[in-house]
Amino acid sequence: MIKVSGLSFSYSKVPYMQNINFEVKDGEIFGFLGPSGAGKSTLQKILTGVLNNYSGSVTINNTEVNNANADFYENIGVDFEFPSLYGKMSGEDNLLFFGSLYKNTSSIDELLKSVGLQFDAKKKVSEYSKGMKSRLNFIKALIHNPQVLFLDEPTSGLDPTNARVMKEIILEEKAKGKTIILTTHNMHDATELCDRVAFIIDGEIKVIDTPRNLIMSRGAAKIEYTYNNDNKEKKSIIRLSETEKDIELQKALKENRLLSIHSSEPNLNDIFIEITGKTLQ
Repeated sequence: MIKVSGLSFSYSKVPYMQNINFEVKDGEIFGFLGPSGAGKSTLQKILTGVLNNYSGSVTINNTEVNNANADFYENIGVDFEFPSLYGKMSGEDNLLFFGSLYKNTSSIDELLKSVGLQFDAKKKVSEYSKGMKSRLNFIKALIHNPQVLFLDEPTSGLDPTNARVMKEIILEEKAKGKTIILTTHNMHDATELCDRVAFIIDGEIKVIDTPRNLIMSRGAAKIEYTYNNDNKEKKSIIRLSETEKDIELQKALKENRLLSIHSSEPNLNDIFIEITGKTLQ
């Protein structure tokens, strides 16, 4: 579906992105995870043809993006982080206008209903909140039922309820066989949604793998427990694999002095810091 080989790009004489290589399979949610300025959005703009002065090869459905024609854009949908909407037009009219640019469109009423905007359809977008604009911009990317979706921070600025709605729609699109590129610095979204993720920092991909593999191969699950020791509460943290060797834990269990026990494992943010030395903020 998507193949990138030897991709390099620069905004000036100084190289910004060099020798990027990856493939995305049909029906896969592939995430680019990195902090602001890492190169996530630049890479998305290259993949969608917004930036075309790159070297190397970038193909989607066997079409080199530099050679993309109108049919190419019939098959991709793009939701950039900052909404591209007309403020003086209503939400409904925005969808009607953008839908007119494509050969086939989905039901506008159904799209608005899917993100809870059906009662605000006639309202001018300039009167929308930030979250409402984000939701409208998101369904704008779905209006022509594209096979490939590029989503840039799709849950940014949304409350937990609406973020959940958006994520459910993304998973529904995947279930339809859509291929989805997700760029984000939200580790929870990436862990929950992505089949595979690429850690990107300073225009370079550091690693590509499933969230689960990254967590399990790079970190170790831990146990934190508290126990009564001479009428005083004490706490200890050990690796899950070392529970049988922990004499104090075994004694506390045997003597019924264990007060609490919790297990935990590293999250994707912990692994990102370990591999890149930087945070996702």
